[in-house]
Amino acid sequence: MNNMSLGERIFEVFNILFLILLCLVTLYPFIYVLFASLSEPAWVVQQRGLIWHPSGLNLEAYRLVFDNPMITSGYLNTLFIVSVGTCLNVFMTALGAYGLSRQNVMWKNPIMFFIVFTMFFSGGLIPSYLLVTGLGMLDSLWALIIPGAVSAFNLIIMRTAFQSIPHSLEESAKLDGANDFTVMIRIILPLSMPVIAVMILFYGVGHWNSWFGAMIYLRDRELYPLQLVLREILITNSTDSMLTSAGTADKMPIGETIKYATIIVATVPILLLYPFLQKYFVKGVMIGAIKE
Repeated sequence: MNNMSLGERIFEVFNILFLILLCLVTLYPFIYVLFASLSEPAWVVQQRGLIWHPSGLNLEAYRLVFDNPMITSGYLNTLFIVSVGTCLNVFMTALGAYGLSRQNVMWKNPIMFFIVFTMFFSGGLIPSYLLVTGLGMLDSLWALIIPGAVSAFNLIIMRTAFQSIPHSLEESAKLDGANDFTVMIRIILPLSMPVIAVMILFYGVGHWNSWFGAMIYLRDRELYPLQLVLREILITNSTDSMLTSAGTADKMPIGETIKYATIIVATVPILLLYPFLQKYFVKGVMIGAIKE
């Protein structure tokens, strides 16, 4: 700051204030939901403006949420979809990206054309439903995993990252007897950890937030993922099953805090994923760097 001119100092101060304001605007909706979920139900219903602090510490809404068997089964189903689906997504995307990023691969340009074509034009919902039905995956969690195993956008991102790795590394490995799987697993993927982390984040968040596919393909309520349970609570206002232990006069106010508590319960786990992947975004790793 001492070496800055007056104009640069004014810009720096303005920039800092703007970023602080932007952070507050971004974080406040989550803070509002958190404070409302911890407050007294009657107090929350009476509020008509912003909430800057919780009214006491009332965990009754969280108790009712965790006592709901649909929340438990939704968590288990979502964890299965996120873990298995993300692993399958990253593996299949890496396979496709590796094959399309190698030199001397026949027909890779026409194949890339058809892959990019699917980003602009798709068959639509009815053909997708008929395909899932024909494969026997209707009313199965696999219907939420298999059809979207590879994202064309993520495939292009990973292919570009693989192309930035020097081809000489692959040639050296093959001279030592390595095959393509060895090259991909022991050379390409370790050098592409930042983009792998991005893929895990993209696919994981996508699976965690997905509800439309479950609404279309699932009939058994025991298979509902967490987001579909959350949609029922927020959209259709189905909180009566969680209010059996509450008094009749208290049902409407505590029903509102249950909605806020459900949002927190469904959001916090995916937020905890970011610290574990953040190091790959800030780590000074150059994909494809060669150490002499």
